[in-house]
Amino acid sequence: MRFINSYKYIMLVALSLFIAGSAFADKPNRVGTTAANFLEIGYGSTGNAMGDAAVCSVTDLSAMYWNPARMAYMKQNEAQFMYQPWIADINTSFTSVGLIIPSLGTFAAGLYQVDYGEMKVTTSQMQDGTGENYTARDLCFNLAYARKLAEWFAFGASGKYISSKIWHCNASALAFDLGMVVDTYFFSPTGNREDGLTIGMSIANYGTKMRYEGMDLMQYIDMYPDESGNYAYSAGNYKTEEWELPLIFRIGAAVHPIVSAAHRLTLEINALHPNNNSESINLGGQYEMNIPSVGTFYVRGGYKALFMEDSEYGLSFGSGLKYIMMNNLGFRVDYAYRDVGLLGKTHCYTFSFLF
Repeated sequence: MRFINSYKYIMLVALSLFIAGSAFADKPNRVGTTAANFLEIGYGSTGNAMGDAAVCSVTDLSAMYWNPARMAYMKQNEAQFMYQPWIADINTSFTSVGLIIPSLGTFAAGLYQVDYGEMKVTTSQMQDGTGENYTARDLCFNLAYARKLAEWFAFGASGKYISSKIWHCNASALAFDLGMVVDTYFFSPTGNREDGLTIGMSIANYGTKMRYEGMDLMQYIDMYPDESGNYAYSAGNYKTEEWELPLIFRIGAAVHPIVSAAHRLTLEINALHPNNNSESINLGGQYEMNIPSVGTFYVRGGYKALFMEDSEYGLSFGSGLKYIMMNNLGFRVDYAYRDVGLLGKTHCYTFSFLF
């Protein structure tokens, strides 16, 4: 009976994913046709170190980015801060807090930030700069909720407000994420459901389009260049196109070949279907070692974007430490390194306070 029920669950999940994947299918690949692409970078050292293969196994607060349903597996309240220097002197960060209310579920709020630094203002007449500088930044404020609806099934959702600013121009959008997790007894070395095959999926950034507006789009326009008069100084406002958000559909599976009181090995594979690129595969693994009175150590590795056309991503790895103090208070430190090919190497640092 256990096998039959698990089989039904898996078939239900597979059917749902097939329908969703068909709905988002869009070929040929639409590279460079979406806005707010900072939402694709990846936030959280745990997932980044595992090659972004984190839809099924991540259990810290960064789950609100990878799969909000995984927040239901958090054991403690958590406040988390992530700092990730990105390519071309771009800095990204993620600040969040999550609270567990046993009778209701897990609630979380997070803020993603991208700072592009200062750049020179140039024009066609003054290509070396006008003497002014401008800044650009992206923000995403996220409210998320997750709960286990059954011993084997968890559901999560989040709502996002996305804002982008380039000097005096702004654009904004609303979006939401959906995710779910199914635990099965398959391949469980202990016979327990939590140690068996886990199937997860998420849909990220489904929302409204973005359009930039602002005073920088005001220009003098000569409506009648072949006629004399003052038409050359008529004020006009350029209307920009609307751009979709980077919609990402993820499906994954994770197994735990080694499970004991002191050791745990997790292997995960994720398949991605974005609306602005080709499909790809992410592979990742995590080895967890628990030393009583010392803490829990993590070693992670992975590979991102297998089979993606013209991908610059590659190997990633990292490590972490979780230490629980008196009164169930604790902290967690995680690190991730990623190879982005011609764009260089990136590092990600995450600090968490558990309470």
